[in-house]
Amino acid sequence: MTVGIDPGSRITGFGVVEKKGSSIVYVASGIIRVDTKKPKHLRLMDIKTGLDDVITRHEPSAIAIEDIFVARNPKSALTLGEARGVALLASAEAGVDVFEYSAREVKRSVAGSGAAHKSQVAFMIGKLLMMDKEPATEDETDALAVAFCHVLRTSGIAGRIRCIIED
Repeated sequence: MTVGIDPGSRITGFGVVEKKGSSIVYVASGIIRVDTKKPKHLRLMDIKTGLDDVITRHEPSAIAIEDIFVARNPKSALTLGEARGVALLASAEAGVDVFEYSAREVKRSVAGSGAAHKSQVAFMIGKLLMMDKEPATEDETDALAVAFCHVLRTSGIAGRIRCIIED
């Protein structure tokens, strides 16, 4: 079982996938939404509590997080870093190994191009995980995509996945 995390200061997405045979299957996904009126330290605690619950519920063998990127706004980068730090702490406290992937690598794993648009990633993750519908939020999509990327990269099935999409 792999949990993917898309950390955010207001919304943190999570996605859970599992390798079954030569397939990667959807298990669960959702978001942890914090009250933006609360002080920052309490919002970070709410993110940590939510992630602790996800990790306890799904008992992952790995946690995948998108690698940090250079943001145009330094304050945004620091805020994202705080949420990301909470995700890393929750993983460490649970004793689960963390793997990091660049946004380009995640997009390439899911959509075949590191420059894919978010809508392409959402469409493809829904197809690849054989979901009835695309994830409800971008945060879930991103979390599922990073989890999918991890399983794909570490399972040895990367060269065998083929996706045929009918219009």
